[in-house]
Amino acid sequence: MEIKVIADDITVIKAGAIILGFFEGTEHPDGKLANIDKALDGAVSQLIAQGEIKGKLNEITVIHTLGKLPAARVVTVGLGKKQELTQDRVRGVVAEACRLLQKKGVDDIALIPLGAGVAGMSPEKVAQTLTEGALLGSYRFRRHMTGEADYGDIRQLTIVDTDKTILPLLVQGSYRGRVLAEATNLARDMVNEPANYMTPTSMAEAAVRLGETYNLKISILERQQLQELGMGALLGVTRGSHEPPKFILLRYQGNDSPDVDVALVGKGITFDSGGISIKPSEGMEEMKGDMAGGAAVMAAISAASQLKAGTNVVAIIPATENLPGGSALKPGDVVTAMNGKTIEIISTDAEGRLVLADALGYANKLGARYIIDVATLTGACHVALGSGCSGALGNNQELVDKVITAAGEAGELMWQLPMYEQNREQLKSDVADIKNVGGRWGGAISAAQFLAEFAGDTPWVHLDIAGTSMSDKERAYLVKGATGVPVRTLVNLVLSLAKMVK
Repeated sequence: MEIKVIADDITVIKAGAIILGFFEGTEHPDGKLANIDKALDGAVSQLIAQGEIKGKLNEITVIHTLGKLPAARVVTVGLGKKQELTQDRVRGVVAEACRLLQKKGVDDIALIPLGAGVAGMSPEKVAQTLTEGALLGSYRFRRHMTGEADYGDIRQLTIVDTDKTILPLLVQGSYRGRVLAEATNLARDMVNEPANYMTPTSMAEAAVRLGETYNLKISILERQQLQELGMGALLGVTRGSHEPPKFILLRYQGNDSPDVDVALVGKGITFDSGGISIKPSEGMEEMKGDMAGGAAVMAAISAASQLKAGTNVVAIIPATENLPGGSALKPGDVVTAMNGKTIEIISTDAEGRLVLADALGYANKLGARYIIDVATLTGACHVALGSGCSGALGNNQELVDKVITAAGEAGELMWQLPMYEQNREQLKSDVADIKNVGGRWGGAISAAQFLAEFAGDTPWVHLDIAGTSMSDKERAYLVKGATGVPVRTLVNLVLSLAKMVK
């Protein structure tokens, strides 16, 4: 999709559709919509009077202009009550409108800066939001479909404003929105891939392509190197698979310091059968998405490079499959992590925390100032917070607060869960330093307490995206399948941390 920003009057724009907003409680069209209404001989006013246009959030009304305007269609979108408007609501309504028009075969859309000046939204923020909404809402994954699509893609989106003086701000905001949305869609593409196409080797190859495209330093550690580093937890998980593990490192140098400011650690289980503790067969196909955390941190570091974040960032992705087999890890086995801690295996289906244990250890070896890990880690978090909210847990409240603020800016819901000592006690083992499962209750918290043992004293936050990495339906700017959560949160965080590391 080409995205343009121009200074002009929306009423003279030739396009398949032009989009304008309407607030709930408004009795008459005003501003640009009033001019549109006049050109359409009062059609908008009539629809308002008839109650068809009410302005309720996400209400979409398509009016054919029948040659009375250069644009073929006028689309009014409900923005809800003016006092309740947020940046995320604008993002969602633009996504809904673009998706509807896309399905109608419209490939050329123009719109004004919806909600500009409301809820503290600057021209830059509005342009970013419109761009994100359009790109995220119109996303489709069709790589493995051989038939012709029912409808095409949106070819062009034009943001139109009459004020030439704010054009540079609109351009800047639209660029940032494009970078964030395309990074999110990159993560979606990776997660939506079948596991036979997105193997650990495929993830490593994707990382190499990102490195070459966005000037990132790339290192891929192979099995022999992992053995030399003592990564017994990660290597234990790999034992049941014929696919070789890959320990992926992407580095972005945002300042002159040799230090690593932020380590983004992402779980990269490209398929999770549960291993010997095998999962039920129903729904197991969704376990191709168990590398969503890894995809998210890869996409986020590529966006940080494009936005020239003043932070040194490393993305760490321990990638492997978790499968049963004659050599597979067994319940009751003991493995030794990179930091020397021994781990009793209670369930081989709690493998994500094992690969993360060694990845966190490696982040500490690099001397990272802050560590954020992202993982589809526990069904318990999904049960606790549902499908729309990720869990955040950590050992540093200031960093947790920054992560949640970054999530709020992205519109990605996140809730902090506690780190109580009693949940740490659930992990006591009779034969090793720690066991990898703490029982049924408080599973999301005990899993985070396990990871805390390997994060050490470094300020660290764990994001559990088990419930939010996939969506089972279209809503706002989410589409069915992979969501790309929390790519935009991570980018916002990296940009904000640049101020702390100077």
